[in-house]
Amino acid sequence: MFRFLHASDLHIGKRFGSMPEELRGRLREARHTVLDRLAARTREGGAQTVLLAGDSFDTETPSPAMLRQALAAMAGHAPLRWVILPGNHDSLLADELWAATRVALPANVVLATEATPLALAPGVVILPAPCTTRRPGRDLTDWMDGATTPEGALRIGLAHGAIQSFSEDGGGLDIIAPDRASRAGLDYLALGDWHGQMPIGPRSWYSGAPEPDRFKHDQPGRALLVSLAGPGAVPDVTPVETGSFAWRSLPLDCLAVEDAGAALAERLPAGAMRRQTLLRIVAAGRLRPQGRAALEAAVAAMAPEFAHVLLETDGLATDCESDDLDAIDRAGALRQAADALLTESLDEARPAAERQAARDALVRLFSYCAAMLS
Repeated sequence: MFRFLHASDLHIGKRFGSMPEELRGRLREARHTVLDRLAARTREGGAQTVLLAGDSFDTETPSPAMLRQALAAMAGHAPLRWVILPGNHDSLLADELWAATRVALPANVVLATEATPLALAPGVVILPAPCTTRRPGRDLTDWMDGATTPEGALRIGLAHGAIQSFSEDGGGLDIIAPDRASRAGLDYLALGDWHGQMPIGPRSWYSGAPEPDRFKHDQPGRALLVSLAGPGAVPDVTPVETGSFAWRSLPLDCLAVEDAGAALAERLPAGAMRRQTLLRIVAAGRLRPQGRAALEAAVAAMAPEFAHVLLETDGLATDCESDDLDAIDRAGALRQAADALLTESLDEARPAAERQAARDALVRLFSYCAAMLS
């Protein structure tokens, strides 16, 4: 029996430039401390080895402090052993990164920087496919098919890149054969690149990112605890949660509710979870201006309790009639402005973008008037 933790895509050092400044630091720290959580899940699962299938660092030029602190964190979890594969974000083209890593390499950290069999333990061989550049343009796992290993040894592939259309950064020519595990006689193929956890077959898995960094996958941070009973045995693969932040997408169908703000409140995570949750609310359907203004006010009221809140309204239409404008004013300058915006929003001769801008402006006017009255 050989048991290990399969992880990838830590992206230590990711800047999160689009986030508020206060949150950026928290998100960056979570990417570093995920090493401690990976170590804890490894020990809890009765394993002694962590395989990192690429993109341990977000760039090819992490600062010296960032590199040394990551290596020190791994060293602090000895006797756990860490195996690091270069990915497309921290490829072998980063000569300075890997040279500096070798100089400071702790005894319990192994670099899988060559496409050659790597004896990890008696009867256990790693077949690594390190990324040579950001976009190698070929299947770097090809060599595994003909790789010779001792008879009866476990063959574990370690690779980073796209299989079929599963590419985190867009399609390329470096497509890993989906049947590589069977072609190369692998007992397991540990994959990185796709940030959502996904099996490609019983012997090939993407571990997913242990600390999420986007709303794309709508999954918690995870890694995989893998047990191999022996050569040819089907792997026992168990997902384990490792993330400290949750990136949640919450669809809100405004056609099916009378009060969109109240419906949203019922579905929100509760309590202390909010501080660690980045929430994307995807509103769809149709609302009257008062309803939309009320929804936006509800989102603004609860947003400070969360790490970050994003309200997406691309799929939300605003229906407005003349009677609705009485909520703004029955006469005067505000009513004149509202009438003009309503006319523009309904004018089919205008481009769709202009009509939408008029509807958005009308909603803002409703929100302004509601705030003045409150």
